[in-house]
Amino acid sequence: MKGTFDLVSYECSKTVTERYSTSFALATKMLHTSIRGHIYNIYGFVRFADEIVDTFHDYDKESLFDRFEQDLENALQNRISLNPILNSFQHTFHTYDIPIHLVDSFMKSMRMDLVKNIYRTDEEYKEYIYGSADVVGLMCLKVFVKGDVKRYESLKLSAMALGSAFQKVNFLRDVKADFEQLNRSYFPNTNLKELDEHSKKRIVEEIKADFKLGYSGIINLPAEAKFGVYTAYKYYFKLLKKLQKTPSLEIKNARIRVPNYQKFGLLARSYVKYKMNLV
Repeated sequence: MKGTFDLVSYECSKTVTERYSTSFALATKMLHTSIRGHIYNIYGFVRFADEIVDTFHDYDKESLFDRFEQDLENALQNRISLNPILNSFQHTFHTYDIPIHLVDSFMKSMRMDLVKNIYRTDEEYKEYIYGSADVVGLMCLKVFVKGDVKRYESLKLSAMALGSAFQKVNFLRDVKADFEQLNRSYFPNTNLKELDEHSKKRIVEEIKADFKLGYSGIINLPAEAKFGVYTAYKYYFKLLKKLQKTPSLEIKNARIRVPNYQKFGLLARSYVKYKMNLV
């Protein structure tokens, strides 16, 4: 029964989200049930692609990625895949008419991680960020507005900015792992071997500008999406503030986290603001 297979596929994407990111999973649970599953489906897809290029060091990553990309193409064309993650994603892709160029840009940035380690110019950096983060924000926005083209167009820039902010926070938090384990340096004109306070401040201010633009879109999201996206925004902004207060040397030597008790505190305060129409 195809229906049963689809349900199993959706559950797989949900499990991937919950296993890989407790923070994103918590924020996704704050979305309305009518759209929640579709965000799981998008996350499952982007997470699997990212896993191939980031963690499967004992395997032929390029071969695995080529196979995943071909399976993705088949899934989108045939509207079914025996890979449950791709099967769930193709359902969301077709349900909300996600533009194929968003998917292509995402896969292009993921493939760049197979061959490129250092981003020396702003142009290279922005291209990577667009494909790895901005387009994911746009895919989610397609779900949030439920086919409202006018609303989608009005919120595109803020959705891209929020995606950029989340990605750049991850980059700053993961400097140690990216540089030492994967030999990657995403921030242009930045010497990660000697990350200083000046360089960190420049990166933090850049992220704050993205957050400001991203927040301007959150307040105009449909009710079904607003609380969940605002929760994610508050979490990542809290993480950014912790990184801002952390000395550069410590950022290079440890992975900064937001403890669970602070996450739940953020959730409670976010809910109060949402219910009081302060968002």
